[in-house]
Amino acid sequence: MVATTVIIVLVAFVAGQQFATRSAAPEQQSPEAPFAPFANGGGAVRAPDISKMSPEEAASRLFDRVMRYASEGKADSANMFAPMAMLAYERIGPLDAHARYDIGTIASVVGDVAAAQAQADTVLKTQPNHLLGLILALKVADLKKDAAAIAKYRAQLVAAVPAERAKGLKEYVEHQSDIDRALKKPDSTRK
Repeated sequence: MVATTVIIVLVAFVAGQQFATRSAAPEQQSPEAPFAPFANGGGAVRAPDISKMSPEEAASRLFDRVMRYASEGKADSANMFAPMAMLAYERIGPLDAHARYDIGTIASVVGDVAAAQAQADTVLKTQPNHLLGLILALKVADLKKDAAAIAKYRAQLVAAVPAERAKGLKEYVEHQSDIDRALKKPDSTRK
């Protein structure tokens, strides 16, 4: 049922983007038009046309949108786009630790603790010291208010940082601020 709903929402979103692109005035149909922040200069935000993007680019754009809505406190909007973002990641193909972190982060910001836990567990099963897997596990433990798990994952994260950062993985560079924030962030279970 949920999968069907997600597919219907995604199809409706893409169809709406196609309709909007076809009905736009000729001057709006420049190559930059799908990415223009404002349509007709009227201040209305125009969503990018994800149907013309690679699966990786669509996933990245949807991830950014969900994170932006979550940071702005727009839970309804974040919840609406989260299934589309997760589906976009699954369209990429076999998921690596970076994609699993992104999916788990989306799940955690919309309150799907089980999905976030599954992604963290999958990363840590094959790469026990992967920084993003540990950060995601920390997020899940924090959402569950599990002080023992928080302490365990924090200690493991701190111990793993020097060796893992030395690897220079692309995902570590792209999520540098997440790593730094996780190392400094006090947990919600601490008073």
